[in-house]
Amino acid sequence: MKPSEKQDINFLFFKGKKIHYKDEGEGITLVLLHGYLESIEIWKDFSEYLTEHFRVIRLDLPGHGMSELLEKVQTMEETARVLKALTDHLELKKFFLIGHSLGGYVSLSFLDSFPEYLTGFCLFHSHPLADTQQIIEKREKEIGFIQSGRKDLLYNVNIPNAFANDNLDKCNEKIEFAKKIARDTSDEGIIATLKGMMVRKNYVDLLANTELPFLWILGEKDNYIPFTEIQDKVKMPVRGKLCALKNSGHQGFMEEKNIALTAIVNFINALLSSAPGHLN
Repeated sequence: MKPSEKQDINFLFFKGKKIHYKDEGEGITLVLLHGYLESIEIWKDFSEYLTEHFRVIRLDLPGHGMSELLEKVQTMEETARVLKALTDHLELKKFFLIGHSLGGYVSLSFLDSFPEYLTGFCLFHSHPLADTQQIIEKREKEIGFIQSGRKDLLYNVNIPNAFANDNLDKCNEKIEFAKKIARDTSDEGIIATLKGMMVRKNYVDLLANTELPFLWILGEKDNYIPFTEIQDKVKMPVRGKLCALKNSGHQGFMEEKNIALTAIVNFINALLSSAPGHLN
């Protein structure tokens, strides 16, 4: 699709279901995948700067935002195939993939199945480990909240906990914005996504062995991904780089937006300098 053909609201039809995406800006292509209980709107402020320099495509994952749910168990593999369908629809040859949390799990599945489309990728507050039994039990409890009509218990706890404890007061408006997105996410979409995350693969070896450029952004005050502990469990690939956000929890694109933006732009510009034609 040419830039002149882009529209404000775009839908891809995948297996008869509507998948919503936005396509903005021009230049090297970046694809942003949001996290659990989020939608493409969570990227709004963050992507505004990126669209001044790059072509930025944001995708509502199935069951989130304006995208319809595909399966009762929304696996990472199936969601990666949705991204592949969008890649074909937009005739993308290469792009840089950025996945936040759940979006990072989908990114790894895409890397596993369709690495030839990637110029590089970024896990943004995400990791390659499969769910532990403890996390599975937590997700089952969250499914119980939804089924009993208490979704409020979910987003009123999970959303504030996604921000560093030190940032709760100054990020109150952002927390309320994120809560609204979570509140508007369908019950069916949340349950299907939780079930999909519970059965996802362990991609530790895939990540360690990739030769693609890799940027790992972590928050030192993340309540969901312990900063030091996760690094002990994950081996960085040969072309991997870690960006530590000192004052962020799980939402660094909100908590330390400018630092995170600088890290991504500098990483991509370094790739352009080393291989000018590689990102096209």
